Amino acid sequence: MKVLLRQDVASLGTVGDIVEVSEGYARNYLLPRHVGVEPTPVNLKRVEQDKVERDLRVKQKLEALKALAAKMGGMSVTIKAKANELGHLFGSVTEEHIVLALAAEGYKVDPSQVALAAPIRTLDKFRVPIRLAEDIQAEIDVWVVPDESAPAPEA
Repeated sequence: MKVLLRQDVASLGTVGDIVEVSEGYARNYLLPRHVGVEPTPVNLKRVEQDKVERDLRVKQKLEALKALAAKMGGMSVTIKAKANELGHLFGSVTEEHIVLALAAEGYKVDPSQVALAAPIRTLDKFRVPIRLAEDIQAEIDVWVVPDESAPAPEA
């Protein structure tokens, strides 16, 4: 059975493709979930309009992400952490800590976008890449400084 895809389907096709699938797959999955429709002239026109609108939204989103990356590039955030005399942290600084520090500065990012190779376990300055999209990235400086507000545990 031929089906016109309204959404991208992994290993099947992208929006606007007319694909040949089994009747059961079309009847039980694609059609009820509105992932695909019959390839009539009206549906072809509607899917083409949806595709143009989707491409415009994707382009606008990429432009916004590029602007955000340019704005974030080179900025620095400071994270306070408890550490011993040698500068080793009691615990570690993770992606979530960096996301909270960025949120305090007014930048909303997801922890999965913070490309931290390993949790930070020492006091120092670190360059951390933030991957906003597949090919859009910004690098920020993360300063990990001692938290003087609470006494460190005694050894």
